[in-house]
Amino acid sequence: MTRDSPNEDDDHENLIHQNKDKSASFRIEELQSPIRRRFSKGHYLFAAIVTVISLVATIYLFFSSKICGTTSDRIKESQLRALYLLNKQRSSLFDLWKNTFGTSNNITAVRFDQIKASLLDQITLNRHIKDTLLSTENGTVSVPIVNGSEICRKIDPKSSKRRTIEWKPDPNKFLFAICLSGQMSNHLICLEKHMFFAAVLNRVLVIPGSKFDYQYNLVLDIEHINECIGRKTVISFENFMELKKNHARIDKFICYFSIPLPCYTDEDHLKQLKSLGISMGKVETAWKSEDIENPSPTTVKDVEEKFGTKEDVIAIGDVFFANVEKDWVLQPRGPIAHKCKILIEPSKLILLTAQRFIQTFLGSGFVALHFRRHGFLKFCNAKKPSCFYPIPQAADCIRQMVEKANTSVIYLSTDAAESETSLLQSMLVMNGKTIPLVKRPPRDSAEKWDSLLYRHGLDGDDQVEAMLDKTICAMASVFIGAPGSTFTEDILRLRKGWETASSCDEYLCHGEEPNFIAGD
Repeated sequence: MTRDSPNEDDDHENLIHQNKDKSASFRIEELQSPIRRRFSKGHYLFAAIVTVISLVATIYLFFSSKICGTTSDRIKESQLRALYLLNKQRSSLFDLWKNTFGTSNNITAVRFDQIKASLLDQITLNRHIKDTLLSTENGTVSVPIVNGSEICRKIDPKSSKRRTIEWKPDPNKFLFAICLSGQMSNHLICLEKHMFFAAVLNRVLVIPGSKFDYQYNLVLDIEHINECIGRKTVISFENFMELKKNHARIDKFICYFSIPLPCYTDEDHLKQLKSLGISMGKVETAWKSEDIENPSPTTVKDVEEKFGTKEDVIAIGDVFFANVEKDWVLQPRGPIAHKCKILIEPSKLILLTAQRFIQTFLGSGFVALHFRRHGFLKFCNAKKPSCFYPIPQAADCIRQMVEKANTSVIYLSTDAAESETSLLQSMLVMNGKTIPLVKRPPRDSAEKWDSLLYRHGLDGDDQVEAMLDKTICAMASVFIGAPGSTFTEDILRLRKGWETASSCDEYLCHGEEPNFIAGD
């Protein structure tokens, strides 16, 4: 049985078309009459903003001529360029006016967000005008402007109250986690949901070992979970087997899903469990028609009724697709009460290595981009509209975000071919300067940033490499993710927990959160 996402069967050709700029011509006289008829308080506010922006730009023009005081060709060219930019900005502002206010007297939340985003673009353009007008042979004249740190602010996690559940397990009752769908990112989401199940059922969670699943202790700090909660809540498979003297028995094996296969597993995986010295009874299903394609919303009460039992050891699987208390489970820092920022986090070796890489190559302010390509075309093209973007359109979206974030470097986490990343790099040019795409280089003994992984024999391990990528992305000033990727979802989980999430974080060329999560 493969670990691929079940939704990658059909390949539809519905690539997103690149948005093309449309120039708009207008006359003030033609706008005045309908504008007066539609004016409201929101319109007056907008008009004031437009006027202020135009006035500031005009002041730039006036003072630049006073500051420069020369007739050099360079300054004349700068002023001509500034006039062109002012006309372009003026056209954009009036286009925004007509499109935003032309149909209704009421400004909805969506409309207001559109206004903010568009005005931020105009503020950026004003910065370009300032730079052009005040450029001289010897440098620039400093003028206060809105910068990226003010636009892309950190999200305050304290703004909303967190709903939690206490995890106080009976030390003699165990829940064996079964996670088989997809790759590591899927398994981590599955593991987090199992922790919620274990808390509801008052059981210690047994984290599976490498002979049946991934080797979680390579990438996760398992003991960190127990320390955060303040009691023994999780145990490794090896410690569990030692406790059971290598003759463990799963007293009750309950499948969350029954379609397409019970527990989303097969006979080979069950044989693997038995080969590890684990005996088990008959596999049961909690619901006869629960399908991973259309999971039903369930509650804590449902979990207690379907999986509550007096048996010592139970197994539940696979819960990756389970739609259990979604708002509760997916909130920042998770659904379980604990004293740390986040429960499931990378190992200390990976955290230190990520910090050293950032210190060596990126610096404190950088944008991180998860650019998912390989194997993503089928999944995205099955969506309407597609989430697989041509390189030129992706480059345009990335440039806009880098400009908004006011950073000069991008960390690239990708599975794309060199031909795609090279084209992307060639198109990331802003103000005549290339925006560098930085990837982790191959192992070099002369470099010390990854020496910890090398000394512990972890360099080159696929799981470790993937978690290192996630950790670096989670530490970025701004993150651009791949819509539909659980790799991206895991990064967003870390960013919310570590309080590094930014108001500018978004999905590439998408902006809003997708309704369905694909495999990683």
